[in-house]
Amino acid sequence: MLVLVAPGQGAQTPGFLTPWLGLPGAADRVAAWSDVIDLDLAHYGTHADADEIRDTAVAQPLLVAAGLLAASALDIGVFGAVAGHSVGEITAAAIAGVLSETDALLLVRKRGLAMADAAAVTETGMAAVLGGDQDVVLAHLEKLGLTPANINGAGQIVAAGTAEQIAALVAEKPEGSTKVVALKVAGAFHTHHMAPAVTTLEKAAADLAPAAPALRYVSNKDGRIVETGADVVARLVGQVANPVRWDLCMETFAELGVTGIVELSPGGTLTGLAKRALKGVPGVALKTPDDLVKAAALVAEQTA
Repeated sequence: MLVLVAPGQGAQTPGFLTPWLGLPGAADRVAAWSDVIDLDLAHYGTHADADEIRDTAVAQPLLVAAGLLAASALDIGVFGAVAGHSVGEITAAAIAGVLSETDALLLVRKRGLAMADAAAVTETGMAAVLGGDQDVVLAHLEKLGLTPANINGAGQIVAAGTAEQIAALVAEKPEGSTKVVALKVAGAFHTHHMAPAVTTLEKAAADLAPAAPALRYVSNKDGRIVETGADVVARLVGQVANPVRWDLCMETFAELGVTGIVELSPGGTLTGLAKRALKGVPGVALKTPDDLVKAAALVAEQTA
């Protein structure tokens, strides 16, 4: 079974959208989306620098737009499940047919703005802890007052908290861990710091009319397959202030019998985690349209 995954915030790099705008109709689609959400996606995806696209209000819609462009070049019918990491869950919801592309982009625009506002209240950030025993790492984070915002599996836990708490973690990494890496995000996402954003999204979600997922949708909340559109949306709202359990998502992939993974643009992070946690399962990361050839080859191999 093939699984399609969408990356989250921090995966973006300057100019990463440029090659995707060369796909037939892509530039027009991005222009239309930009008008709807009042954000020049083409500019930010092609000409903006790293600091500009680090802005939460920009990064999140940009990532969803990129994921939808890449997905449109694939045969979604060959995939047995879909999931997204953090904001990638909105991309996944659109791919699964829970939300229209327009509704997904309007929702992620509101999400990005609300999370940016919440992040502005206190200087906060996130850092990835690599290696070490999970229980030891979690105990160390608790001692420093940090939240394990992303438990990603494959020996990676992302901590979130105030700037002072992150600095303390960098200065004193958990026993047994190999490295602490600050992430390209502008807030302590998936923690209590994001509670105001949840309230905003609850109001935005009230205007949606979600459909049941057309393919298995695996949730960040607990790795479970979600059966109804209403439950998908409720989880999208609550997940803003709750930890991402990507480790449990990958466990579900394994239980479903995953035989291959394709990661949407800007790919690399999730296939990297899968390489370590789902050993022997081939993956393709879509970084540019050239990688679509590799994805097609994986699909052909899996469906022969």
